Amino acid sequence: MPADDTPSLVIDPSEPPSARLGELAAAHGVATEYWDWKGGHITVSRSTIVAVLSAMGIACASEEEVARSLAEHELAPWRRALPPVVVVRSGSQHELPVRVPAGAQVHASVVLEDGGQRALQRTATGAAPAAREVDGERREEQLFVLPEDLPLGYHELVVTTGGSGAAAQEATASLVVTPDRLELPAAIAGPGHRWGFMAQLYSVRSRASWGIGDLADLAELLDWSGRDLGADFLLINPLLAAEPVGHQQDSPYLPTTRRFTNPLYLRVEDVREFAYLPATDHALVEWQAEPLQARNTDPGQLDRDAVWAAKRAALKTVFHAGRSHARQAAFDAFRAREGQGLADYALWAAMIEHFGEGQPWPAEASRIGSPLVERLREELSADIEFHEWLQWQCDEQLARAQAAGVEAGMALGVMHDLAVGVHPSGADAWALRDVLATGVSVGAPPDAFNQQGQDWSQPPWQPVALAEAGYAPWRDMVRTILRHAGGLRVDHVLGLFRLWWVPNGSGPGMGTYVRYDHDALVGILCLEAARAGAVVVGEDLGLVEPWVRGYLTERGVLGTSVLWFEKDGEGRPLPPSAWRELCLATVNTHDLPPTAGYLAGEHIELRDRLGLLTRSLEEERAADEADRAAVLDQLQELGLLGERPTEREVVEALHAFLLATPAKLVGVALTDAVGDRRTQNQPGTSDEYPNWRVPLTDGSGEVVLLEELRERPRVLSLAELVSSGEED
Repeated sequence: MPADDTPSLVIDPSEPPSARLGELAAAHGVATEYWDWKGGHITVSRSTIVAVLSAMGIACASEEEVARSLAEHELAPWRRALPPVVVVRSGSQHELPVRVPAGAQVHASVVLEDGGQRALQRTATGAAPAAREVDGERREEQLFVLPEDLPLGYHELVVTTGGSGAAAQEATASLVVTPDRLELPAAIAGPGHRWGFMAQLYSVRSRASWGIGDLADLAELLDWSGRDLGADFLLINPLLAAEPVGHQQDSPYLPTTRRFTNPLYLRVEDVREFAYLPATDHALVEWQAEPLQARNTDPGQLDRDAVWAAKRAALKTVFHAGRSHARQAAFDAFRAREGQGLADYALWAAMIEHFGEGQPWPAEASRIGSPLVERLREELSADIEFHEWLQWQCDEQLARAQAAGVEAGMALGVMHDLAVGVHPSGADAWALRDVLATGVSVGAPPDAFNQQGQDWSQPPWQPVALAEAGYAPWRDMVRTILRHAGGLRVDHVLGLFRLWWVPNGSGPGMGTYVRYDHDALVGILCLEAARAGAVVVGEDLGLVEPWVRGYLTERGVLGTSVLWFEKDGEGRPLPPSAWRELCLATVNTHDLPPTAGYLAGEHIELRDRLGLLTRSLEEERAADEADRAAVLDQLQELGLLGERPTEREVVEALHAFLLATPAKLVGVALTDAVGDRRTQNQPGTSDEYPNWRVPLTDGSGEVVLLEELRERPRVLSLAELVSSGEED
């Protein structure tokens, strides 16, 4: 794989930044101070700020470089007629600054997405335009009006300058008009709750699964929960692509790409061409499936590597069997629609196979467009086509799954989950390296549940480079994920506002926040969701600036409210009437044990065994028991819980509490429905705990297959409870 050749910087936590370095950091959205989870004021070290600015390509190693970079930052907007991209909200006028040589004649217009054109008028201010000397030339700022009735979409700004005998010059920039507010889909806009299961798809296996839950299982789960139980959505883990050969990353939140799907989730038998295989090939595929299907009742850890090795071989067999002319035409149309993004992803996957899994690549292979890479694009064309074909099959099976949910009466159907970032050696890190920062990774500062902080090893968006690209990588990613979905959960939605950057070689507590243009990122997210008719849920847990939740509500993005975390200013559980309406309300998250395990305090014991606590076990246990007791006392006060309740009664009472809130969406973890106790993921660990490898089991540790869900009294009772709550 391509290596990150950015040198690590030595972090000195004791030296604060100079005033000029702080000014440069502020100009680029880099925090020089923040408040930690205990309320303490933290000053970010000089070396951390230098490392973060350097990752943005900003020279700042000395005070002289800092001064030059400050001057360059001030002059950069004046050197171009238009900013690289302009993102606005519909329904109101906006001013467009155009910076041109003083006295130049200027004509500005918008070329609309549908080919139409709108001329822009200058703002009538009566004041002399702002001006300044830039590189020996006097330039001035002329203001134009972007009218309020521009249609939603991706347009182009065109500015033509001339006059004084000079030849006309043209400048262009992207213009994105986004919804002022993302309205709820009509199917859920009315009064009352809408509920749905939350499931880690890989863990939900049927008798026909190849050892792991797949897209056929997804379709069955959608059909059953929608048709029989009245569910309106199914929130699933990210289905994003992992490594194409060798070891598969277990975490669905560390994919190689955030745009394309992991073919691990394909049901081989549901590929249309499988039915037309010769008898010998048909038998070969069945032979590959049998040992994996035998594992479906094994409560032990899931083995993605074994599953993918068998599926990959079987899918190769189907691929090489060929397609009819009509099917080939459909495949070609898919490739054309997905364009260069798909071609580059498939090239990366083919190159991983070519050079060998886990092997270093030649330096020339690290960048798209190099002679070596373009030669390999030709030489590996057959392998590239196979990976493109896999994505086509994923797209078809996802479409069938979403159709199954809609036909079963679901208001939304599939709700996908978008991971925060990508693997540092993955497809996006390679193909999108020009818009990703190197030398740093995304993480989270220390908080109550992860007191040592977190380093997720993911390269963050480089804010300026992403804007220079017109936010196209972000747009394409969101559009692809929403194609066959009724909703999207954005993990760590705070990352659209600011991200915690951790310099390479330092601990996660030695990072700092970097701000993003949230108006642009959230606006484009809302635009793509509006076009897809989808709802967006932002996971806004953790350290949240007070204004952020208000902003998301204003834009129509639902928040996430977890029962255990919803407290008032005194630390007491919020009463149901104080909960917000625009949210997905749940009892727990995939980063906590299922409710049965949480009630027993197993998350405290687990974190103690793994060395993740910074307070003593006794202190943590006492604080946790007090928190849980406060919630259970509230349930009893509300008449939702009797004396000496069973575990099942407590779980149902907790969900009954959610139904007493105004929350628009109520999520029910499938693990809670079956009484599972094992944590799916323990943040702050990798090999210490079998994260993302735990199959769905009941309270006794026995595997629960998809077919058995229909017969489980505990599942049906909880589903009946939340379904009846929709009518209240």
